[in-house]
Amino acid sequence: QLVESGGGLVQPGGSLRLSCAASRFTLDYYAIGWFRQAPGKEREGVSCIGRKDGSTSYADSVKGRFTISRDNAKNTVYLQMNSLKTEDTAVYYCAAIRQGLFRLCALSPKEYDTWGQGTQVTVSS
Repeated sequence: QLVESGGGLVQPGGSLRLSCAASRFTLDYYAIGWFRQAPGKEREGVSCIGRKDGSTSYADSVKGRFTISRDNAKNTVYLQMNSLKTEDTAVYYCAAIRQGLFRLCALSPKEYDTWGQGTQVTVSS
């Protein structure tokens, strides 16, 4: 099971940090992705992190503003979101897939088989 937290209401230009905590399994063996879904839109990949440090990927729309990181000791993955825009408003989900140590992570939701329940992020003045 994955549990997201950290969502909320923030003004444009503000920051939030989302957390994705795992229970019942160890994240060390998993790639983790962050996804979002706005009303009436398909779920899209935002960022992902592989098992190896430094193996990350970002959607073009969030590059330079969002940073993904993992703390295996806390069994948690984070998404630091800075310079938030109104178009970042969505429900944010984290997802996991067990994979090999050197395999790159993917931004396609189809690649993941374990999902959290989501956390709402609203960017509005």
